[in-house]
Amino acid sequence: MSIQVLKPKFHVDECLAQVRECLEKGWTGSGFKTAELEQRWKEYTGHANACYLNSNTSGLHLAVDILKRRYGWQDGDEIISTPITFVSTNHAIMYEGMKPCFADVDRYLCLDPVDVEKKIGRRTRAVIFVGYGGRVGQLDKILEICKAHGLRLILDAAHMAGTRVDGVFPGTWDGVDATVYSYQAVKNLPTGDSGMICFADAELDAQCRMLSWMGINKDTYSRTDHQGTYKWNYGVDHLGFKYNGNAIMAGIALAQLPYLDEENAYRRKLCAIYDEAFSQNEKIHIIEATHKEECAYHIYELAVPDREGLLAELAKHEIYGGVHYRDNTEFSMYRYAQGTCPVAHEISQHLITMPLHLYLTEDDVRKIAGIVNGYVV
Repeated sequence: MSIQVLKPKFHVDECLAQVRECLEKGWTGSGFKTAELEQRWKEYTGHANACYLNSNTSGLHLAVDILKRRYGWQDGDEIISTPITFVSTNHAIMYEGMKPCFADVDRYLCLDPVDVEKKIGRRTRAVIFVGYGGRVGQLDKILEICKAHGLRLILDAAHMAGTRVDGVFPGTWDGVDATVYSYQAVKNLPTGDSGMICFADAELDAQCRMLSWMGINKDTYSRTDHQGTYKWNYGVDHLGFKYNGNAIMAGIALAQLPYLDEENAYRRKLCAIYDEAFSQNEKIHIIEATHKEECAYHIYELAVPDREGLLAELAKHEIYGGVHYRDNTEFSMYRYAQGTCPVAHEISQHLITMPLHLYLTEDDVRKIAGIVNGYVV
């Protein structure tokens, strides 16, 4: 049987029960399930606010859009971001006519505070910090820099569902303006696709709810008395987006959420086996993580001398690795920043994603590590 790099595990019977309830009630859009998930997510994480959306990408766009409105940012203003991320992080900046200014990465493949400070200019307005692989990196230092320079901070927590520091979710730290999670199909809390945005400010949360539903001032659920009476009248005061989450995806998330901590613990156990297996191989560079005992570990990365050769060798054994991520400055639309992040560019040529998911056994991981160590000599 082949081994995939990422493979979600769904608690099928519980997911189907949630979906069945939506179908039987005849309510599959925003409403009773999405509201329940928002409340459960706040209880689980400690966030004061939570707005359920159709994707992390939508959340990142809303974070930039809403902060731009609040603070009067202009087209052409800059947000410091990372080149080692899925492109949606940086597209969200471009959607609002702003410019990603790329800062280099540290040994955790998160933003390097030293380079972030160097990249701050007169048009810098914010920083987007990506918790790469579930890692916290040096987020605390990035927060200090933002506070010192009057910058807003958006936490792209697409990989961080369940990551804590001393029992606390980093997205709740003072100074984080918005935290955006992903429940995309292969994430640690998988649905078909959806996400959550958590603003620290209740007014911004309220604005987000309106903008995520086309700028309409009353969503459909709030206009129904749940006995069939539909209040048709509403206002539209802003140009909004169709970014709201739906009850089907929320129901799946509700079924998956009770298992998240247990499953993240198993991910950490598998990563520890990988770490031990590769620790004596000087040609393999393990991507470090702070607070390993509380990291969600969405992905497990190595940097190796011959990535393509290793991918091919693993494939011979029906083991399929991946690459997360290509240096964004190699893409044509971000090529203006080529050469500005040498560490990110160099390591991106060597990154390989090892299989990491809940269907793997400990013996599977030892087998994979043995093949890697046998090739990288």
